[in-house]
Amino acid sequence: MAPDRRMRHYGAFYGLERLPGTRSAAAGTGAGRDDAPGPRVLVYGNCQAEALRVSLASAGTVQSVRMPPVHELTLQDLPQLDRLLGWADVLVAQSVAEGYRDLPLGTRQVAARLRGGARVVLIPNYFSTALYPEQVLVRHEDPGVSDPPLVPYHDVRRLGKAAGWSGPAEMPTTAVRAGAEASIAELERREGEQGSLVISDVVRSTGAEAGWTVDHPGNPVLLALAQRVIDEVGAGGEVCDPGRVLLSEVMTPLRPEVLDALGHDPSAARTGWVVRGEQVSDEEVAAAHEEFYAAHPRVVEVGLAKKGAVLRHLGWRP
Repeated sequence: MAPDRRMRHYGAFYGLERLPGTRSAAAGTGAGRDDAPGPRVLVYGNCQAEALRVSLASAGTVQSVRMPPVHELTLQDLPQLDRLLGWADVLVAQSVAEGYRDLPLGTRQVAARLRGGARVVLIPNYFSTALYPEQVLVRHEDPGVSDPPLVPYHDVRRLGKAAGWSGPAEMPTTAVRAGAEASIAELERREGEQGSLVISDVVRSTGAEAGWTVDHPGNPVLLALAQRVIDEVGAGGEVCDPGRVLLSEVMTPLRPEVLDALGHDPSAARTGWVVRGEQVSDEEVAAAHEEFYAAHPRVVEVGLAKKGAVLRHLGWRP
């Protein structure tokens, strides 16, 4: 079968291109190095993983390979993954549950298949509601629950409005501050529990560029984490800005009251969304989501069952 566009995009992963530090596309056993410098690093995780790999590569002291995010891997991809596990000196991995999607893709399962002498560096899964206290994801095994149109993120206040709740249009200062502290504390807790490298301190200090959504960090956070990986593996070198905004597919409106409550520069406020490089007004997103909720009442029901406490924290009540 001829390689499709996706296979060509991940050419080294699928054996269409030579793996860095080897003499052939098929190599991946840890033998046959060429003269390329630095450890071979495989970054494993969700969509944040590729952005981190790009950040790591900016130091020029590691060898790396673009690979699909974990949620895209299939049974047919396992031999290719195992080939890369035989190539890597270092597995840089986010936390993935064992048996993820009924496949041996859990972090511990994958680490157990590394070649002898390779090491594992655990990194945290970025998730922070500090800048976006209104933003929630609603996922459920119920087939009646799906992501809304335009952007996969909900404004919990719109979910509440669809269910007949009422509350303040702007988010209270005390709620914003308390929510930010709780969110960063939860990130710290998960870092400690997982034994991963730490990034919560950078999230706390970075300000308005810490993230573009609740689950997509900004360049300053990615670059700081990449430098900590470089230092951890002893590769040497300094990461540098790649000259573009990483993880920029979706950028959330940044509310002035949130910036004010957190002591950030109000000029960083964004009134609309950026979706795959296009400006989309918040009013357009609101209208699409309200129509979606009317047609999918189960999303509202599950959303409030899972996120009702977030809405109450923002001063809303049934």
